[in-house]
Amino acid sequence: MFRLQENGTTPKTEILAGLTTFLTMVYIVIVNPIILADAGVPFDQVFLATIISAVAGTLWMALFANYPIAIAPGMGLNAYFTYSVVGANDEISYVVAFSAVFVAGIIFVILSLTPFRAKLIEAIPQNLKHGITAGIGLFIAFIGLRLTGLIEAHPTNLVKLGDLHSPSAILALIGLGVTLVLMVLNVHGALFIGMIVTALIAYFTGELSFDKGIFAIPHLPEGIIISNPLTAFSDVVQYGLYAVVFSFLLVTIFDTTGTMIGVAQQAGLMKGNQLPRAREALLADSVATTIGAMFGTSPTSAYIESSAGVSAGGRTGLTTLTVSVLFIASAFFGPLVSAVSGISAITAPALIIVGSLMMGSISHIKWDQLDEAFPAFLIILSMPLTSSIATGIALGFISYPLLKVVKGQWKQVHPLVYIFAVLFFYQLAFLPH
Repeated sequence: MFRLQENGTTPKTEILAGLTTFLTMVYIVIVNPIILADAGVPFDQVFLATIISAVAGTLWMALFANYPIAIAPGMGLNAYFTYSVVGANDEISYVVAFSAVFVAGIIFVILSLTPFRAKLIEAIPQNLKHGITAGIGLFIAFIGLRLTGLIEAHPTNLVKLGDLHSPSAILALIGLGVTLVLMVLNVHGALFIGMIVTALIAYFTGELSFDKGIFAIPHLPEGIIISNPLTAFSDVVQYGLYAVVFSFLLVTIFDTTGTMIGVAQQAGLMKGNQLPRAREALLADSVATTIGAMFGTSPTSAYIESSAGVSAGGRTGLTTLTVSVLFIASAFFGPLVSAVSGISAITAPALIIVGSLMMGSISHIKWDQLDEAFPAFLIILSMPLTSSIATGIALGFISYPLLKVVKGQWKQVHPLVYIFAVLFFYQLAFLPH
């Protein structure tokens, strides 16, 4: 079924690769509920919704695309959902925001079935793509530092160094140090192991307790949140969430496609510049986003952590089938995850380190060309300072074509970018954000 011999691999190698990928990305079942909790979504709801969406997308990737690329709710997108969509507008509840995610997922499915998605990816300038990734990384790291009290509010300068003697800050610094050492030593699952070590320290110092036990039957307190597609579409129209849907689409498309191509190249699965079974692979993410919104989680994305499994020899869908089975097993450890997620210092190091890894794309920006570099810089700068991924994207898309027109290179800009620029300008100038 998985054509193991054709791909030069064995069941043992694939299963070990699946275990490796799972260990490197399982932190999301802890981190995602923490971030979405700030939007008011119940912990148990997000915990199980995270697993359901991860299993749906990863199983699709295994059975239909036969790739060792895992899917789960994306870092950055969960922060955008919480702080830019729900947190920035009192009128928008998390249920309404999930309507926007659901609509984005449906559009995502349609785009994945047509050539338009490829055209959209080609239309966006490379430097803007790199700027978006780096900006989200900086924003995520900022959230990690803020949650632990390593930085805190200042009446004049907005932010300042926090109290480094506080238990939360000390624990976060220890966790950060342990995780960084493991990553430098190329230990697979370093993020997850770092969390375990930090949690053990918190347990023995009395900061962490397991009053509710460790195991529990998984459940959804609010059931299926989005059950009527018509209601979801009407919510988007009623609250004018067009820019939100577009932002979800834009970030997910670039993040997922870039990750898939990168991991496929690492695994030697690319045929020239083409990704075989690309449609099936792209559908995995869009289907998972749609299903995830129904149960209560932010959009999904292909995980760059899949490269750890590829490094361990993973080449086929048997790797991702293994990841899916392990995610299903993790659903029965809700109380354990709930207790751990209550201590932000345990999970914040993962946010900070993932942020630093995403900042790596800054090296691909053409800094010697101001018309290319400044729009990317504007994206990177504005995302953490405005606490809005959408605002960063908007400013980048508005400034890029303007600078190209001034330089007399307006023909080099794809018509779609001009359309995006007008839409974003209208959103910033006339719509609440």
